[in-house]
Amino acid sequence: MRLPINISDLLHHRTVESDRIEYKSGWNPASIMRSICAFANDFYNIGGGYIVIGVQEENGLPKLPPAGIDSNQIDTIQKELLQFCHLLQPDYFPTLSIETYEEKNILVIWVAGGLHRPYKVPKDIGSKQKDYRYYIRRYSSTVLAKDVEVQELAESSRIPFDDRLNHKASLDDLSLFLIKSFLQDIKSGLLENVDTIPFVDLCRQMQLVEGGNEFLKPRNVGLLFFHENPDQFFPQTQIDIVQFPDGPGGDVFKEKIFKGPLHRMLKETLDYLKAVLIEETVIKHNDRPEAERFYNYPFPALEEALVNAVYHRSYEIREPIEVRILPGSVTIASFPGPDSSISMEDVKEGKLLARRYRNRRIGEFLKELDLTEGRGTGIPKIKREIQKNQSPMPKFHTDENRSYFVVEFPIKKEDSLGEVYDEVYDEVHDLELNETEIKILTLCSNHPIQPKELIVQLGYKAITGNVRNALTHLRVSKLIAYTIPEKPRSKNQQYKITKSGKILLSKTLSKRQKSET
Repeated sequence: MRLPINISDLLHHRTVESDRIEYKSGWNPASIMRSICAFANDFYNIGGGYIVIGVQEENGLPKLPPAGIDSNQIDTIQKELLQFCHLLQPDYFPTLSIETYEEKNILVIWVAGGLHRPYKVPKDIGSKQKDYRYYIRRYSSTVLAKDVEVQELAESSRIPFDDRLNHKASLDDLSLFLIKSFLQDIKSGLLENVDTIPFVDLCRQMQLVEGGNEFLKPRNVGLLFFHENPDQFFPQTQIDIVQFPDGPGGDVFKEKIFKGPLHRMLKETLDYLKAVLIEETVIKHNDRPEAERFYNYPFPALEEALVNAVYHRSYEIREPIEVRILPGSVTIASFPGPDSSISMEDVKEGKLLARRYRNRRIGEFLKELDLTEGRGTGIPKIKREIQKNQSPMPKFHTDENRSYFVVEFPIKKEDSLGEVYDEVYDEVHDLELNETEIKILTLCSNHPIQPKELIVQLGYKAITGNVRNALTHLRVSKLIAYTIPEKPRSKNQQYKITKSGKILLSKTLSKRQKSET
């Protein structure tokens, strides 16, 4: 069988953390079986791990080029692995893949978190008297579980929701097209065989299904990523974006709903936010050629918060992820909140280091797509991006029952830029706006507006020469911009006012008001 990820990625830690990989220079069945047991127990719900045989470890890192495994040993190792796996209680059989790296044979044992935890294995598999023990992973080592950890293993043996079988679905509900697209995106070695092996075998290798061929059922994670409409099985699996140009108490709001496979839904939402929300201010300095760039909201921080919401929300709760765009802030809400073991003080300070992950398989797929790093790095990354943009720090909200979690991003206010207004205005202060241009900027300042709606608001039935000239002048002067700049003729195209446009409009109206008085 082939791995769902590339062997090169495993050896260079591109998609899998180092503590989820164990390197073995050769076949050592006693040690390897203990590690299989530990990865299968998946004590921290992080997705099991990989045992790479034929690669020596040096200071926790693989020593390359690898020594490899002799071709004559491979058949023997496969037979012994099958024999020793029967010693695991309850039964557990990992996936073994024969890989080639730099012309050397490498054996990789992929051990996903087991469905029937906890697992135990004889301390010495060669002994006639079997002394069964429980093993877990602690950092990059396989260790004997202590009594309290054994008890916790038994108590936490409930299978995470994303890894459970869905008895309302069948193999036909998984899309080969979506699976192939995913494997292509992550450059998986499985892609080489995807058109030659039976679809059921492909799904088994990716741990998307479970059961005998006569009663094969997909796991929830398979339906969330590889079904065109996951909300058919998990209602409210969607992201709602609600814009309140006049605040939540206003009469006007605009709603946009995104659905579909998790990774596609996430990408489309991020693209939309980038187009309609993010505004850039460029500050030029007289004493150096480099300009500074600031944003009303740092996009990487919003991206990380939204990815975390998709990763950590519960798909058993029928509530969507909601993004609210208000005049002075953006909030991202998901359900439920963080684990109750995290104090309210730590929540408010953004110290959200959960011991276990709610959706380990979803996390695996998002990591392979480079959408998340896992390991509690999300909040620190958000804070780094906020500091880099010199924006106000985000606020984190939940309640005592941890029924929800909200990340609130205050806008980088224009007056917080100090002299930025004058710096930006210096670039456009020579521009004179005519009446049509002032009306267009005013309409765009409320919210992005489609061309047809703009024409109607200006009082015309069709675009006129003066309107066309005004739009061209405003775009060339960077006072307005397309919301979808890469697709100028898109049917969803809208005009939005830029930072420079807001400043010039404000200066123009203020100047006019003073002259009238």
